[in-house]
Amino acid sequence: MNNLIELFDINKFFGISKNLKVLKKISYKFKKGKIYSLMGPSGSGKSTLLNLLSLIDRPTSGSIIIDKKKINFNELNNNDILRANKIGIIYQQDNLLPDFTALENIYLAGLAGENDKLSSINKAKSLLKKVGLQNRSDHYPSQLSGGEKQRISIARALINDPQIILADEPTGSLDLETAKVIFDILKKQINSDRIIIFATHNRFFANKSDCILEMVNGNIRTING
Repeated sequence: MNNLIELFDINKFFGISKNLKVLKKISYKFKKGKIYSLMGPSGSGKSTLLNLLSLIDRPTSGSIIIDKKKINFNELNNNDILRANKIGIIYQQDNLLPDFTALENIYLAGLAGENDKLSSINKAKSLLKKVGLQNRSDHYPSQLSGGEKQRISIARALINDPQIILADEPTGSLDLETAKVIFDILKKQINSDRIIIFATHNRFFANKSDCILEMVNGNIRTING
């Protein structure tokens, strides 16, 4: 079996009476070594699905299996540890800590993965070089461009060598040429043991994925791959 994430009958409803049904009976298997794009209009449930996959939110019903282990959403501490070590998250708005430098933003995420400080700092320096920003390590987010901040976000997401990388509109707030650079850096992070799932409105970037998934009426359908 080459499946890293398996969804079974996932429902996600909102509202006191749960009358807002955003995700409806989604079942899907994500395979290692592939890049998936998630398309659909605003409000179609892309971010909601990514929040479930990242274990930040829980489904109303249904099951999520990661690396052959069924997620128990009542085990909050265990899920936090799993997220820190196995899942890297990249947001449209970088969500960098404003009072910390680029280097600190990256290595602090390494500490969350229960790594020691020295190894986290060394890994963060290596990642800064990997994304071409070793000369910006002491700069604060306010001193960085939008593209630079997203490169820092990618480095932060990689600090614990996650098997799963989730990106919610990672190029949505960038101009096209900067977005292409960011996407190319992101795509280079794929390997045979990892998956990347990114939400996008941009067909140009979606077409560069191995599999295009479209959110339709609260479910997902495969467009290709």
